[in-house]
Amino acid sequence: MGPQSLMPDGVITEHAGLWTCRGAPPPMPHQHRHDDVELNVVRTGALRYLFGGAEVDVGPGQLALFWGTTPHQLQQPGTSEDGDVLWLHIPLTTVLSWSLPPAHLAVLLQPCLLVVDAADLDYDAATAVHRWHGDIERGDHELAFLEVQALVRRTLRQAAHDAPAPHAPEHIDAAILMTRLIAERFRDPLTPAHIAAASHLHPNHAMTVFRRVMGCTIGTYLTRCRISEAQRLLITTRLSTAEIAHAAGFGSQSQFYAHFTRSCSRSPGRYRADTATG
Repeated sequence: MGPQSLMPDGVITEHAGLWTCRGAPPPMPHQHRHDDVELNVVRTGALRYLFGGAEVDVGPGQLALFWGTTPHQLQQPGTSEDGDVLWLHIPLTTVLSWSLPPAHLAVLLQPCLLVVDAADLDYDAATAVHRWHGDIERGDHELAFLEVQALVRRTLRQAAHDAPAPHAPEHIDAAILMTRLIAERFRDPLTPAHIAAASHLHPNHAMTVFRRVMGCTIGTYLTRCRISEAQRLLITTRLSTAEIAHAAGFGSQSQFYAHFTRSCSRSPGRYRADTATG
């Protein structure tokens, strides 16, 4: 795994870069984040992630795919101590070079963990894991990435099959700039106008591009990231709701309470109590 730094929020930030490993799930004493796309192929065993503020299970024969900027950590119980899992980090710049359809790219850049059954993709994960891992360890990245790209495309197509595909917008790179800025600085007092400025486009056009690519407004995506961070803090710390509201980037405790309750269908206090006893 690449170089790491532990941030004040208790989350390790890993430096971006190609990384692969195969075997039993590694211990994760801290939550971590990285600016890579992560792919897990679970042959045997099981994984349980704390992803943002949600527990997500990945079982044998399943694949997990996500952009790693959202804090995540393997959880016990729920994660098998043994098992056979492929772990692959792919630099986001590499994935963007694949020119994914805008609807699929929007799915990938959402702050959520995608889980699909390999069988639904008509995909032989057992054979591919062995082949990829060997190719990458030998330095034959181009050959491995041809197969990885095909699997990522199939996975995203499965995840997005119910969503209408938007017209391919111009300046899709601008949407990536704005999305990355939000992922890195959502705790700051950002406004949609501040975020749009990072795209080097006229603010109105930038907001239109973002909405076409991501399927939601800049403000909605920003709030989604802040709620995910608040869920994480409610589960993993004993900070007060006022402290969490500030740490997650909300302007006030009342704003935090309103957004959180609307999104999670329960108050922050009830969410903490339910996750503690669940």
